[in-house]
Amino acid sequence: MASMTVLSTTAVPDHLRGALSRWLIEVMPGVYVGTVSARVRDELWNAVVGTIGDGAAVLVHPDNTEQGFSLRTAGERRRKPVDFDGLTLVRMTAAGDGPPSTPV
Repeated sequence: MASMTVLSTTAVPDHLRGALSRWLIEVMPGVYVGTVSARVRDELWNAVVGTIGDGAAVLVHPDNTEQGFSLRTAGERRRKPVDFDGLTLVRMTAAGDGPPSTPV
């Protein structure tokens, strides 16, 4: 079943922005929203992760969690998702602190 997906990107290659806009609506520069199946969402995310370069991205989609959504990140960001007893919280880090973000 299709579900609402929000994908935010920063400093990604133009060809990736074009590919995302085929499936999602770019409501603001770098912010994509759409209703796609889980398979399409996962394929889009794999394309983002594979071509992110020096950019960054965050994907939010509905999921069967306490909060009702899941969060995935790619690239270097100051905000890091952290699992805290089943809840996803966001930890701020100093610039350049810590390893690259991973999905929660």
